[in-house]
Amino acid sequence: MSFKDQIDFICQHMKKNKLRVFMTVLAATMGCAFLIVLASVGFGLHKTMTDEMMSNQILTEVQIYGREDGDNIVTTADQQKIREIENVNAVVSRTYVDGVTNISMNDRTGQGDVQLTNLKEEEKANLALSEGKMPTKSNEIVIGFHFAQRLLTEAELASQSEEEIPDGYTESMIGKTISLELTPLTEEKSEPKTWDFVVTGISKEPTKDWMVDLRVLIDESYRTEFHEFTQPEVPMEEVYFEIFVYADDIQYVGAITDTLKNDGYNVYSITEEMETLDLFFTALKAGLLFVGTIAVLISSIGIFNTMTMAVTERTREIGVMKAIGANPKLIQRLFLIESTWIGVLGTIIAVTLSYGISYLANWIIPEIVMNIVAEEGMEDIGVTISLIPWQLVAIASFISIGVAMVSGWRPARKATKIDVIQALRQEL
Repeated sequence: MSFKDQIDFICQHMKKNKLRVFMTVLAATMGCAFLIVLASVGFGLHKTMTDEMMSNQILTEVQIYGREDGDNIVTTADQQKIREIENVNAVVSRTYVDGVTNISMNDRTGQGDVQLTNLKEEEKANLALSEGKMPTKSNEIVIGFHFAQRLLTEAELASQSEEEIPDGYTESMIGKTISLELTPLTEEKSEPKTWDFVVTGISKEPTKDWMVDLRVLIDESYRTEFHEFTQPEVPMEEVYFEIFVYADDIQYVGAITDTLKNDGYNVYSITEEMETLDLFFTALKAGLLFVGTIAVLISSIGIFNTMTMAVTERTREIGVMKAIGANPKLIQRLFLIESTWIGVLGTIIAVTLSYGISYLANWIIPEIVMNIVAEEGMEDIGVTISLIPWQLVAIASFISIGVAMVSGWRPARKATKIDVIQALRQEL
């Protein structure tokens, strides 16, 4: 019997029992679709968490926040050694100014987060700018995205309230000169001194609406000058409140993190958090796949019953086939093909249905969540409820079709063992 004849034989008998075959295919579809949709929630949540983490941190960044021996001082010499580590692109260290700072521009005044940093290293680390360029001279600075909004006149200062904050300076700050007034904290020396700086760059807007960037990044060459003015009697210490190491590419972050740990530094990088997150969601997705597989196994009961009924109804036909010399393996193959076809058909429908459900879930559920979030005054967040990668489709298809084949194997074996004489005696 040719393969085409085998297919015709199977289709002929499936058409005789359309309703039963339809219900069996429906059960296989529901089991496979449940498996895919359930596991897709794990993939969707994993993507949401990963995107949220990546949007809040530069991927090539490694933060140093001290040493394992308790000594939190990372000297200039230490930083130079770190720069010599393979695939390190830049080392950025920032420190605050000792004293009270006040910033003014013409008739406007404001408070900024004044930080001393190596602007050349900041440029190598690809400090993101929304406008302007990185400084090339020591008296040139970069300001935060929201800094201009906090430069207010006396009238605006008097009219501002917690509910309403004035717009501040709305024109471009590029090329503008601002004055930094520094007042020492010591009572013996409280007369302020002023330095003028030119704005050449404005940092990029933070990714989150609730984040406010009021930084004023000044080249660290002023550090000695500021310290001698505010605390000349105190030796200057190499104390930095932020030290960041930037890799050439994200693929080197893990190796750099391990090297710094081996050198005795306490570090944090996104790779460590990603490893923990990946481990958690791998376990979650495996659990969801396990639960979904149970649904597929339940649907296999329907396939087993359908194939058992098919063998019983075709006992006489099987006897005739055996009488004319049909190989038992051919008879077994016919029933296995039929059960496999039910599994394939159910899987195809299930995959199509799953993508439709996934699309609706990603459209409707975030809308509901956003309405609730908006009512509570919270920030709009991006959520992926369901994600169906091709790997999930491949795994679900393998499980669904595999279970269908196993379900049909027992009835197929039973068909090969039917006695020819008893089968021919059976009434049509």
